[in-house]
Amino acid sequence: MSETWRLVRRHSTAAEFHALAVPDPAAPEIWVHEITRPALVLGSTQRGDGIADVEACERRGVDIVRRRSGGGAVLLVPGEVTWVDVIVPAGHVGWSDDVHRPMVWLGNAFAGLFAAAGVEGAAVHDGAMVSTEHSRLICFDGLGPGELTVDGAKLVGISQRRTRAAARLQCCWYTSYDPAAITQLLLGAPSSHALNAVATVGEAASESVVDGLAGALGATSPR
Repeated sequence: MSETWRLVRRHSTAAEFHALAVPDPAAPEIWVHEITRPALVLGSTQRGDGIADVEACERRGVDIVRRRSGGGAVLLVPGEVTWVDVIVPAGHVGWSDDVHRPMVWLGNAFAGLFAAAGVEGAAVHDGAMVSTEHSRLICFDGLGPGELTVDGAKLVGISQRRTRAAARLQCCWYTSYDPAAITQLLLGAPSSHALNAVATVGEAASESVVDGLAGALGATSPR
């Protein structure tokens, strides 16, 4: 059975994109977002003040945005990150009442696409959340279900928001990553040298993954 996934490309700020509502009823869609301004995106568990260095963000022209998924902060810079949301309607191929299974399903699809794009050794984490000393502050220092690593370095981050209509799987990976860029925007952040490594991919490989995602998801087998 083949499923048709619609690829939608969008351009806006990170705040505008996070504010987009999932339609009800939902359709199987892939939202590829190109951000227009840098943004420090705080996770759903990062409540109150004392997380972002507001003055540092203002000096660097970085928006401070909160998302309703994930735990730690993520820095999104135009031209350095690929951001993809996969909308899985309730009951559709890829959906599960177990919140971890859609993330692993998507991670497996990504692993095949990265391999086809020449990124060797991408492994899918099919287990519980792996937390570190710094992962509650910085998202990419930990590892969650469905997320990808290359030689132990995190490659793809995945978080999830759910509505009655669908699961919204929010994913990103980097073509360029400087850990000091995010630590300089957070209060009480560790030295960038204390963080786990983050893997990056070239722009051509990244675009190849995006272009192939609809076909890869459509080729998956029903549950």
